[in-house]
Amino acid sequence: MRKTYDFHGGIHPPENKHQSVRTPIADAGIPPQLTVPLSQHIGAPAHPVVSIGDHVLKGQVIAEARGFVSVPKHAPSSGSVIAIEDRLIAHPSGHLAPCIVIATDGKDEWLQRQIPPDYQALKKTELIDLIRNAGIAGMGGAGFPSSVKLSVKEGTHIETLIINGTECEPYITADDILMRERADQIIEGTKILRHIIAPQETLIGVENNKPEGLAALRAAAEGTGIEIVEFPTKYPSGGEKQLIEIITGKQVPSGGLPSQVGVVCQNLGSAVAIYEAVVLGHPLISRITTVTGESVREPQNFQVLIGTPMRYLLEKAGYEAQKNNRLIMGGPMMGFTVPDSDVPIVKTTNCLLAPTESELPTPPPAQACIRCGLCAEACPVSLLPQQMFWFAQSKELEKLEEHNLFDCIECGACSYACPSNIPLVQYYRASKAEIVHLQHEHEKSEHSRIRFEARQERLDQAADEKEAKRAARKQAAEARAQQADGGAEDPIQAAIERAQAKKAAQQASGASTVSELERLEQAVVTTRKRLDTASTKLDQATAEGSDLVSALQLGVDKTRAKLEVAEQALQEFQQTPTVAPVEDSPTNAAQAAIEKAMAARASEAALSPSEKAQVQLEKLQQRLQKSQDTLARSRENGEDEKVIEALEASVARLTEKISAAQDQRNAGENA
Repeated sequence: MRKTYDFHGGIHPPENKHQSVRTPIADAGIPPQLTVPLSQHIGAPAHPVVSIGDHVLKGQVIAEARGFVSVPKHAPSSGSVIAIEDRLIAHPSGHLAPCIVIATDGKDEWLQRQIPPDYQALKKTELIDLIRNAGIAGMGGAGFPSSVKLSVKEGTHIETLIINGTECEPYITADDILMRERADQIIEGTKILRHIIAPQETLIGVENNKPEGLAALRAAAEGTGIEIVEFPTKYPSGGEKQLIEIITGKQVPSGGLPSQVGVVCQNLGSAVAIYEAVVLGHPLISRITTVTGESVREPQNFQVLIGTPMRYLLEKAGYEAQKNNRLIMGGPMMGFTVPDSDVPIVKTTNCLLAPTESELPTPPPAQACIRCGLCAEACPVSLLPQQMFWFAQSKELEKLEEHNLFDCIECGACSYACPSNIPLVQYYRASKAEIVHLQHEHEKSEHSRIRFEARQERLDQAADEKEAKRAARKQAAEARAQQADGGAEDPIQAAIERAQAKKAAQQASGASTVSELERLEQAVVTTRKRLDTASTKLDQATAEGSDLVSALQLGVDKTRAKLEVAEQALQEFQQTPTVAPVEDSPTNAAQAAIEKAMAARASEAALSPSEKAQVQLEKLQQRLQKSQDTLARSRENGEDEKVIEALEASVARLTEKISAAQDQRNAGENA
């Protein structure tokens, strides 16, 4: 017998497990409608890849994973997608969440499946990808994606793989019935996990209140090297850290992960799902769910499709709604009241508890804390529930974190032991949610601050560059003025020399105009880099559960669209026949403009003073005629008076200039 250890605290509530294991697992069948929530686990929700009206087959991917901590969703049965919308789901808050609704056709027609090759021939990463693509998440707790747990960091040495078959919560027998009826699948799934993790030892931990399950597991594990560890019953021995301490004697540090002490833990139901995915090619589309409580006539375990309405499953067990005081998903210790019996079964629904008022009375009003300390004695994590309760009441969130609030596994042992009926766990849950919300708000404000500072830096840099250019232009103008005052060279000739100097500098440095092909190729490369960077940031934000996921996703989509445009432009250019280059260049055009200006200046210099005055007079007369025409049109169109007044002033000024030009011309002729 392997030596086992004990953990601090714990309680012994009534088990009430025998009611639901008197009959074998029953097939719940296919309901008329399946509602598949896009988020059924910790991490980012999946993204729909089907549309309303699409016909889907059993096992078909209907929503793809988004981010590292996420898994895809599959159609539990064949039928048509009739809605993609927010629906009520099983959650303590009773909030709505995005769901894909399928009207089943009753055919239960499978998508063509490909049986994976022998898992021993696959690499570790290939097996983990297969498990992730099958949509497998933890089926005994918070629903952490199994692929993430199995992706142990490089250099981390795992000594022990533990399969959690404890199922310590009262009433629930989903894992117990699995051990009794499908022990061989549990062992095969454990062998696959052992192949991925490569631990020194592989253990399956089971409480001693499941003798039939223990016997079945020992028979199936014979000769495999997998050890079945039996230990005394105590709640909550099924907690991951508590089970590790029971079996190995190791304590996971506060805020730490089991891998830090060389352990990886997986649920027994997850092991069966991994076996079905790797050996049979089945995604996770159904699970074993216990339906029990005195409000059902035939408590038992069902093989039920994910997305099945709870009402449908309850009716299979003979639900008597008039007896039921509240419907609970999970057990009486860690479960929560569901808002409506039409909410769907999800991957973490291990139990539906329908008690009567006499069986599970409504909690009485809370009384004042008498500081008895029973909550601290019951806490399996060795916290100080009494102090944490006071901090939670007074909203002292920093002190709550200092007292390791997030080490609380919300097992409810403290509330169970409290003689004042204080709902301690509810205070801790609310405080956790508030702290997480504040952290997200801080992240958003910090992100905004960084963006603002970066923008301000860009604006300051642009202003500095603008000022430098202005100073340079001013200096150049002053230099030209000094040259003009000192009888410097002709400005046209100076312009020619500057153009020639610029051309010579370009030739000396080897600079040349970038071809259109090079420009398009560079645009594709730059945009692809920006897309990779944006995608990385999106994955990181998704894994952290950040509120910035939507904004980052919008950026990724825009960048991806720009990349498609750039690639299309490059492709069209490459397919266009090459056109002979035009000999004219910017340098030739500038030279021609300079030559034209020199010719005009030379022509003007050859005129006599009276001729120059005549040319100037003709130009003014042309301008006057245009102004008069514009003024006439404005009056006809009834334009604003201010516009008409401005035009009249312009006509008056031009008339005066013409009169002065005529006087100048006449004076030149008389001379």
